[in-house]
Amino acid sequence: MTTVPRRFEILLVAEFTDEHHHGPPTAENALRSAVVEATGERGSSGYPRYTGGGMEADIDTETRTVEALLIDGEELDYGLSVRVIAASGGLTRGPD
Repeated sequence: MTTVPRRFEILLVAEFTDEHHHGPPTAENALRSAVVEATGERGSSGYPRYTGGGMEADIDTETRTVEALLIDGEELDYGLSVRVIAASGGLTRGPD
């Protein structure tokens, strides 16, 4: 058994970097953010599925890479990207 995060926060950000902002994106400077929780299912990408706040994502929990994403049922527009950060809520047990 491995442990997988029960929840993440997904930040929707513009791809460009603001030269006046230093450090990683935060919920305060994201265009949109949502806390997503594990559904216990795997998405079509094979990674665990997370949903919440109008977002549905397949997330590689080891690298925190979003492998598939829908926002309000739509794919991401060009010029936008997402970042995944830890959200409070602990861990849950998952298959190896």
